[in-house]
Order: sequence, then structure tokens, then C-alpha cells
Amino acid sequence: MEEVRLMKGNEAIAHAAIRYGADGYFGYPITPQSEILETLEAEMPWDTTGMVVLQAESEVAAINMVYAGAACGKAVFTSSSSPGVSLKQEGISYIAAGELPALIVNVMRGGPGLGTIHPSQADYFQATKGGGHGDYHLIVLAPSSVQEMADFVTLGFDLAFKYRTPAMILADGIVGQMMEKVVLPPFRPRRTDEQIAEQCPWAVTGRPATRKPNIMTTLELDSYQMERNNERFQRTYKMIEQNEVRYQEYYTEDADYLIVAFGSIARICLKSIEELRAQGIKIGLIRPITLWPFPYERIAELSKQVKGMLCVEINAGQMIEDVRLAVEGRVQVCHFGRLGGIVPNPNEVVDAFNSYFSDAKK
Repeated sequence: MEEVRLMKGNEAIAHAAIRYGADGYFGYPITPQSEILETLEAEMPWDTTGMVVLQAESEVAAINMVYAGAACGKAVFTSSSSPGVSLKQEGISYIAAGELPALIVNVMRGGPGLGTIHPSQADYFQATKGGGHGDYHLIVLAPSSVQEMADFVTLGFDLAFKYRTPAMILADGIVGQMMEKVVLPPFRPRRTDEQIAEQCPWAVTGRPATRKPNIMTTLELDSYQMERNNERFQRTYKMIEQNEVRYQEYYTEDADYLIVAFGSIARICLKSIEELRAQGIKIGLIRPITLWPFPYERIAELSKQVKGMLCVEINAGQMIEDVRLAVEGRVQVCHFGRLGGIVPNPNEVVDAFNSYFSDAKK
């Protein structure tokens, strides 16, 4: 029987992690994602599932605790908002270099700097282009609903373990704070130590009695070996690009124009599309769900069909660079966004489209 609850997106993350059978959460409070830690503390899963919940002394401490837990094959995660995720970047790079599964949640707020507590999508570059040092990628999932906040916990963990790489849920502050009904996933039992040892033979066990314990390090003094390591990473990323691209389309079958948007702004753009279609303009929407791997091929296909594209983001124009890479100059690609935590409304999107594509009604 389905369990339907009314809750915030942040709360859905916490409940989904408990039900997934996560082994540990290590975080630090920051608006607008503090409810993740608060909900975990209120639910006290250490009494029910054995999950560790720890408020670390800093964001840096939290990500290094995740690094340690992941090295042991545990299902561990952390959450923060934009400035806090910036502090975690070194640890995220270490986790990627260690080929370790981990889940990172970023509920974005306006920046740069400490910025504002209001919603933003300005961490797109940081999430999709690595953020930390070195040649690495994160699997980046962009939810647009409270339901997806819950669903992407399971998906993020599963993909992280499948490819031994960190995954990130990149949500803007709207999705973290808004309330919707959500169908919670069923409870999964936490894995036993024996199951972890079987599923994660690479994990550090601390049991040298019967076999040499694994050692987890990201330091490699031999440059040729480091090159081979990086080549292995790139092969994994190619597999992810081939198998894990996700997106959603609306009204693209007959579209002459296309809006590209992710997260909460994609929902706002759907209302704009209704208004533009009422004006006689055939326009559709594609919502990238995986920001990395990005749906380059599908956007390239649509660029052969449409006359122009409008990227709508709550930033100064970041995803538009990937869209332009996809279309390779075949059609005009324009950008509309608001900055500093201001969210555009549907009428603003309509006005922006009509300004850029004034001949669309002809």
C-alpha cells in the first residue's frame, strides 16, 4: 500500500534516505536545506534502522566523513547549500578520485559569496563541470518536484554504487522548500557487513586477520600510473554518458520553437508555453533531468526541427553553453534569467520569448 505524505522537498530527501537504508548522514545546517538535517534528527533513525546522523563541526568535516564512510562501502550522504558545497569541493574531488559511491545534495541559493537565502540555479557550472580540481564528473540529477526529491535519493545512490562515482542531487531552493504530496518509497533493509564485503570488494574493512586490508588513497606519485587512473575514470564517464542520460519533453512533436529549462523553472515555463500556444505559437519544452550527462543528442535532434531555442535559468546563463554546444549553430539560442535569488514568473518568460523571436506569430 502506497504511503502518501504532504511534506517539503528537503523533508522528502530525509525520509527517502532512511527508507533506502542509508548507513550515514554527515552535514551542517545552512538555509535553504537545513530541514534535511532537522528531519533526520527528529526521525531518530539510529533507533530504527541503525543509520548514523551526525552534525559535523563544518562542511569540510562533513564531506571528509562521507569520504571515510564511502571508502568502507557504506551508503553515505551529505547535504548543503551553495556556499557550503563550495567548501566541500576538495573532498568531492577526493571521493571521485577514490572511485567511491556517495550522494551529495545541493539545495541552491543565490550568490556569489554568501549571497542570499533565496532560490538560484547558479551552481550549474560547479556541479556539471567538476567544481573541484582534476578531470572528473559527478552524476547530476535535477529534480523539479518534491516527488523527484524523494525518488532521486534512490536513483542517486543506485547510480553511485553502479559506477563507483559520486552523484549529486542539484535542487534549487524552491524545490527544497515547497510542499507537495509525495509517495514515499518502501523501506529497504540496511546491508549487512557480509553483503557490503560481497558487493564492494574494494572497500576498506580494517580486518587484516585473513587477508590484506584494502588501502584507500588518491595519491599517486607515478605520473604514468596517474594517467592510467584518469583513463579508467574517463572510460567510466563514457559508459555513464551512453547509458544514463535522462530528460522529459512536453509538446515537442509539432514544435517550431523550444524552451530548455531544468528544476523548478521548467514548471514555470510550462505555464508560459500554454500562453504562447494560445497565441498560436507552436512551442515545446525539454527538461534535462541529468545535467550531467547532458542530453546533447536529443537537443541536437530537436535543433534540426525548430527555428529557435530559449534557455530559461535562474542565473546569468550557464546551461545555455551546453545547449549551444549541442545545436552547433544550427538555430539561434537565447537566454532569459533572473539573478540574485529572484524567480521569473510565466509572463516574464512569455515576454522574453516574444522579444527574442518577434516573428514567431507571423
